[in-house]
Amino acid sequence: MTFQFRKPEMKVITRVAFGVACLAVAGISQASALDYPTRPVHWIVGYPPGGTTDILARLMGQYLSEHLGQQFVIENRPGAGNNIGTDAALRATPDGYTLLLVNPANAINTTLYDKLSFNFTRDLAPIAGFTRVPNVMEVNPMVPAKTVPEFIAYAKANPGKINMASSGSGTSVHVSGELFKMMAGINMVHVPYRGAGPMLTDLLGGQVQITFDNMPSSIQHIKGGKLRALAVTTIARSEALPDVPSLSEFVPGYEASAWFGVGAPKGTPPEVIEKLNKAVNAALADPKMQARLAELGGMVMAGTPEDFGKIIAEETDKWAKVVKFSGAKPE
Repeated sequence: MTFQFRKPEMKVITRVAFGVACLAVAGISQASALDYPTRPVHWIVGYPPGGTTDILARLMGQYLSEHLGQQFVIENRPGAGNNIGTDAALRATPDGYTLLLVNPANAINTTLYDKLSFNFTRDLAPIAGFTRVPNVMEVNPMVPAKTVPEFIAYAKANPGKINMASSGSGTSVHVSGELFKMMAGINMVHVPYRGAGPMLTDLLGGQVQITFDNMPSSIQHIKGGKLRALAVTTIARSEALPDVPSLSEFVPGYEASAWFGVGAPKGTPPEVIEKLNKAVNAALADPKMQARLAELGGMVMAGTPEDFGKIIAEETDKWAKVVKFSGAKPE
């Protein structure tokens, strides 16, 4: 006896088989996300070692390594104002095993550079912000000015003769200086470096005279008397340097700060993003982490991926106005 399936029955069987296959794939994907990470995670930092981005990535990376059971390997990929590292991270497979240390340059470069190989706001999946820090207006001790008003007078008496260093074109260090130049009505020569480490080496050596560095990479030099802090760039004074005034006390309306967090390529599984977000927020709730960030002058951010995405959007809009008004260009 021969049995034959009618076509409608074959369609039903095919649909059932397809549905089972989809459920199986979804189950495997979810299980994989729940087990994440099962191998080392590469965390790309777009600057060389020694700067704030590197310091913070290693601090958070150590916590994540200890609490998620896999090594978070910090990869320094400097160059092109942070864009080389950003490009590498955003082009990586979106599986949670390549992360990006997100920083102000990512938002600033959106306007500063006419052509980029990526669209940052479109190609990034925000995970979590973890700290916001003041920048510090600081000079080599050989500079005669000991206050902000004295420095403004000194700069006006020496137009185009003062070298203003930054850790790279498009960094918050760079645009904080540009904002000061614009609001104070002075002219200084921008000298970009490939990160805070080499920048600070030359500032300490007197090859450049001033910078607006992120506090974590400079604070020990300031406390040791090797650099003179004239002001912090946030509206309020910093508890880490309580005797240093706010720049807004002398230049009304001035405000700038640097913020840092972690992101991944767009398309990274939501379960992985959620797991990383919870781990970062757990780190930020740890008293030891809070104390360390406070020592570096940082204020805890925390929050959801959506919260961090909103901060990125707001900062992108804010610095776009400064870049356009000041006429700042990548160098």
